[in-house]
Amino acid sequence: MMPPPTDPRAAETAESAEAAEAAANPAAAPPAAIQRRQRRAAAKGRSVNAAALAEVRALVPPQWLRRDLLIEALHRIQDAQGQLAAPHLVALASLLALSVVEVFEVASFYHHFDVVREDAAGRIAAAAPLTVRVCDSLSCELAGAQELLARLPTLLAREVRVLPAPCVGRCEAAPVVLVHQHPVLEATPERVLAAVQGGARTEVVRGHVGYAAYRAAGGYALLADCMAGRRRVDDVLDAIEQAGLRGLGGAGFATARKWRAVRAQPSPRYLTVNLDEGEPGTFKDRHYLERDPHRFIEGALIAAWAVGIEAIWIYLRDEYHGCRAMLEAELAALAADPPLAGLPRIELRRGAGAYICGEESALIESIEGKRGWPRLRPPFVAETGLFGRPTLAHNFETLHWVRAIVERGLEWFAAQGRRGRKGLRSFSVSGRVREPGVKLAPAGITLRELVDEYCGGMPAGHELYAYLPGGASGGILPARLADLPLDFDTLQPYGCFIGSAAVIVLSQHDRALDAARNVTRFFAAESCGQCTPCRLGTAKASAMIADARWDPALLGELSQVMRDASICGLGQSAPNAMDCVLRYFAHELAP
Repeated sequence: MMPPPTDPRAAETAESAEAAEAAANPAAAPPAAIQRRQRRAAAKGRSVNAAALAEVRALVPPQWLRRDLLIEALHRIQDAQGQLAAPHLVALASLLALSVVEVFEVASFYHHFDVVREDAAGRIAAAAPLTVRVCDSLSCELAGAQELLARLPTLLAREVRVLPAPCVGRCEAAPVVLVHQHPVLEATPERVLAAVQGGARTEVVRGHVGYAAYRAAGGYALLADCMAGRRRVDDVLDAIEQAGLRGLGGAGFATARKWRAVRAQPSPRYLTVNLDEGEPGTFKDRHYLERDPHRFIEGALIAAWAVGIEAIWIYLRDEYHGCRAMLEAELAALAADPPLAGLPRIELRRGAGAYICGEESALIESIEGKRGWPRLRPPFVAETGLFGRPTLAHNFETLHWVRAIVERGLEWFAAQGRRGRKGLRSFSVSGRVREPGVKLAPAGITLRELVDEYCGGMPAGHELYAYLPGGASGGILPARLADLPLDFDTLQPYGCFIGSAAVIVLSQHDRALDAARNVTRFFAAESCGQCTPCRLGTAKASAMIADARWDPALLGELSQVMRDASICGLGQSAPNAMDCVLRYFAHELAP
């Protein structure tokens, strides 16, 4: 990987300047400042185990010994050892000239890192030879996840560890089980057993449009036109603006406006691409990535050209193992034979299982090798983002559409909507429909139209009862409101929002009450813990609504505090489901 840009906050002292120089030239001997920090770290706290140090040196290449690559180094150790034993964390801290506390707090923050300490006798427990994760998010729970969690521990060998897991981004094939890194779709106990016994451990993505095929079909020609001056920046920005393209990760911020705001900031400027996609019910980004990865890469490079971006970071969720291997290969092919000179460098970063890292500033903190804690605003990331520089933060799908809009014309995209809305929306549809999946439909379509026209209707014996229009955070609406346009700004008066367009459909065999309990448990587990209203509020809400009798007044007060005082959207939107139950489904509650 290329050395990171200099963080202006890290150049305030001579010592940190020397540390930045060491990160830029890891092959050189450690400068005096880093040697001093290593001696101080060794002088107090835990001593470094020589065997563990040798193992970490063998696993983590010297060029990765940078603070911003801490999470990547932790993955290297976890992948090889099956866990993160305390001696290895101490050794890694020594090599990075960080305190053990700094390394431990990052490792313990992310769900996919198994931090193991010594027992009283100084021994380290052996890692589980195999971990099986059963998704228990709402879509998978509707499809029988709890039965899998109950049966698999007795069916599999005792040494196989079976754990519940939050949404793994394959809701159209619920229930889903991950056998190490291998997804078992539409899982049954028998299918999981066969995967375990058959040695299935990894995932391979095939059938996508590779680099050579993409270029042969005209890929990167638009980028070449842009960089050669045959397209003007203002014309591209106008096309994006008039087409009505908005951020498709949830916030819905106008894309052209965001590009102009970052472009007006001083250089260097950076771009982060959010491919974390952790919202329960959402899988559209994976759907497009598995099929046409270079379309979004070209979109990112066009955005970089228009805004004056010097480097791009792609943050991919850890559960998409096959996508990561495929994307690494495609980025390598692009770097080996670039379509033109002067492209910004692109770094692919691996998440570690933290829903909060879908929030743009938490994602930036994670890329910098820290816990994924959202930042207070202002300043906004457009002004002070990654490594302290102005940053354009985008969702994957937004960039996926850039090429088509500019090539096919703004009229094409804008003309697709219904009921006065502009453009197309990619709906991740799961739950009680005949044909779940990603449905590319006009903006402004209603839930009833989406189910009937794109999903084959409801399954036999099921009638529409309720739906979640925006995943776990978007609230729950009753069937009588199934004719509302599904788009930005249309659902807020009803206590809901479209978010990432993750639609989960419920039938008369389900209860909105159970759905609210499921998603509220999810938020309680995924709260980053930084702010008290969210950390305590999500846990308290989950406990309160688990009771048969609810206290509407107290829940209302709790909801308001979480909305008013939480730092980020997780705590602010976590009460939506329970608020909707009180508003629309009070008949389900015990008298």
